[in-house]
Amino acid sequence: MIKWKPWLKYVLLGIILALSIVLSKSSLLLAQSAKKETPLQQAEVLIQTGRTQLNQDQPAEALKSWQEAMKLYRQLNNSEGITESLIYQNFALQKLGLHSQACTTLLSALKLGDWICAPTIVMQSSESIKEQVKTEVHKLNLTPLNLLGLQSLGEILRLNYKLNESEAVLEEALSLTQKIPSDNVSDIVLALGNTKQSIYQKARDEYKWIEEPLFRDTIVNLIPQKAQESLNNYQLLDNQASIPVGVKLQSQLNRLNLLLDFDEWLTDKPKLVDIHTKVNQQIQPLVNLILQNHEAFSHLSAEQSIRARLKFANNLSKIQGKSLQSVAIQYATSALETAKSINSQRLESKSLGTLGKLSPEKSQTYFEKALSLAQSINDVNIAYEWQQQLGNLYQRQGKSEAAIQAYGATIDSLTQIRDNFLSSNSDAQFFFYEKVEPVYRTYMQLLAASPSPNLELIRQTYEQFQVAELEDYLKCGKLNLVALNEIQDLSTVPAIIHIIDLANTIEVIVQSPGGSPHHHSVDSKLVRTHIDALLEILQNERLVSTKEQVITSHYQVLYKELIAPLKRYLPDSGTLIFILDKSFQSLPMNLLHDGKDFLVKRYSFSETLGSRVRIPKSLRQDQMKALIAALSIPSPSLTDSNAPPGAEALPQARQEAEDIRKLTNSSLTLLDKEFTSSSFGQKISKETFPLVHISTHGQFSSQLMRTGFLAYDRQINIREFDTLIRNKTQASSDIIELLVLSACQTAKGNRRSSLGIAGVAVQAGARSTLATLWLVEADSTVVLMEEFYKGLRNGLTKAEALRQAQLALMKNPKYTHPYYWAPFLLVGSWL
Repeated sequence: MIKWKPWLKYVLLGIILALSIVLSKSSLLLAQSAKKETPLQQAEVLIQTGRTQLNQDQPAEALKSWQEAMKLYRQLNNSEGITESLIYQNFALQKLGLHSQACTTLLSALKLGDWICAPTIVMQSSESIKEQVKTEVHKLNLTPLNLLGLQSLGEILRLNYKLNESEAVLEEALSLTQKIPSDNVSDIVLALGNTKQSIYQKARDEYKWIEEPLFRDTIVNLIPQKAQESLNNYQLLDNQASIPVGVKLQSQLNRLNLLLDFDEWLTDKPKLVDIHTKVNQQIQPLVNLILQNHEAFSHLSAEQSIRARLKFANNLSKIQGKSLQSVAIQYATSALETAKSINSQRLESKSLGTLGKLSPEKSQTYFEKALSLAQSINDVNIAYEWQQQLGNLYQRQGKSEAAIQAYGATIDSLTQIRDNFLSSNSDAQFFFYEKVEPVYRTYMQLLAASPSPNLELIRQTYEQFQVAELEDYLKCGKLNLVALNEIQDLSTVPAIIHIIDLANTIEVIVQSPGGSPHHHSVDSKLVRTHIDALLEILQNERLVSTKEQVITSHYQVLYKELIAPLKRYLPDSGTLIFILDKSFQSLPMNLLHDGKDFLVKRYSFSETLGSRVRIPKSLRQDQMKALIAALSIPSPSLTDSNAPPGAEALPQARQEAEDIRKLTNSSLTLLDKEFTSSSFGQKISKETFPLVHISTHGQFSSQLMRTGFLAYDRQINIREFDTLIRNKTQASSDIIELLVLSACQTAKGNRRSSLGIAGVAVQAGARSTLATLWLVEADSTVVLMEEFYKGLRNGLTKAEALRQAQLALMKNPKYTHPYYWAPFLLVGSWL
């Protein structure tokens, strides 16, 4: 850990400072007598008191002490003291989970630019970020205190999932240690290893939930590289005898955690068998080394020691062998006793929960005690895990009602966590798919398996899940959308069809106009092969040459199994709104076939995510004013790293733009070189356009930064799209009534296309969005768009105008194949 130097006024420490219980008591006594001292002495005592409080897992109390110290330093106009107290406040804020606030506090201490902590808007290369960070850091006075601040900034950026920025800050801090004497070089190396491990973990998690083959092929090479970089940092600390014992132990524990995780990922990677063998061979010797040096745990503060023992116990539980399991229990028990000794209910709860996972025969008792403690201190970040563990336990015991209650409570806790998470973390999508999604899906499975399923609760849970997924995808905070069943005084009431994929079953819930919901459950085996076959067919570049009968045969099975059993609850015609789960989102529902004809012959179609939309309103004739942006010539953006693979110029986009201009009123066209990211931003943010029609290459991906469309100069991703129009929508009630993206496509292998399309709609503030699931032949798109806008001019609803345009295309002998008319998807309001 950090050592004192005679010329240092303060300690260069990591996140937690190690102090003894004796020192704790003496510093508290000093605090009580502080009023007798000078203001400077009082401030120094408060700094010391805060350290002790943090070591005893009292971050809220430590924060108050350091805030009081800062007030005194401000009165004394002591700039170093102010900086010091702000850096310490950051430590407490981290422990309280207030990561965003901790980051801005550090920037205030170091007087660095706010952009470092701000959410990423435009995709930047790591090299670009490093240059920006280097320029910013060089503004600092080179002092030990500022070096400590940089180290902590790197750590809090990691906790905020700004990993490239974290890596850049820590690498810069490490280089600065060559210019100024420092005892915390090892702390910076450890922090850098932790950031590199987080970069590895992010890539590893994305590999699991992003299904696009192109991305997976890229990332499969990135994962071993990032894992090795992190391991090298940890190994560097392990090889030096002069490294403080506590730092070396933390490095070993983090290295073990990475080795176990990397070993698991490598298990089914035959091409990486040599790496797998080397990784596997390092695990047991490292475990033995930690066990031999068990006294190292006593070199940490009480709070650090508890967390270290629990981390070791959890890692040991991943290794087969009864002897190691018993050792794991010993370490967790030791952590529990220490937590009790410092009266930390938070760490006591964590220890009990860990023992619950390690001791199956006593797990229920442990989990219930752990949950009770977490709830007594209102810590939902811990409570949700024990609620979920109890839900799993009750489910295994066949206690369905108890499991349902436990999972319902888990979702309530996760909702609270996510509210904080969305506002403070800009790049933590893996948290949702690793932690949140499984809870929602298990809860819905339990509800659907009940003898009398609560359909309304299933529907509400599914709605809540999809809205949560969209919010997480966009990182935009809570969405201001309205549930379909809350909308009143509609001229046309649609039928709503939920299709929910719960792994073993597909649950279908139909809400007919003015009626009650009806439910049908299907064994997923009956439709899974057809879903997979359709995804392969529809995302294949040879789709146009695929026989129509091949496509309809699969859709007939989907209709028979999913829709036909509930057909009697649907109207004979009108609008069908589908709320689709991920497996179905890249499948156009207008291709559903009842054995006689496509359903689009009788119904118009629309989709929503989470059955929530902006309040539906019909498009008025005076709103037929459009901003038209089209790209018909070769452009620099075609080589953008996020451009769709194989993107080429779209010469017919010029004709499409001209046709739309003639069918709308007082419209503005940005064509080719006029359609730059800046000109588009200026026009859409300063003028009111109820219609925005974009005819250019675009892509919908399960990755936010890969979802967007091409301007002449570069890609505009949807996060940037949001910033272009946010000021306008906040300053006025004008929103985009209809956003049309006529040359977009779903990234190959992506099963969450509606997520990207709905994301674009929300970021644009659009009431409705019309987009394509695959890139359609350009001439037929021109024809369809012309018919669509004619329908809008004639007063048709957006859904009906689209249906009539598709029917017109189907009647054209050149465009009868579904390739031409089926990919057009309306998301949001159908009116």
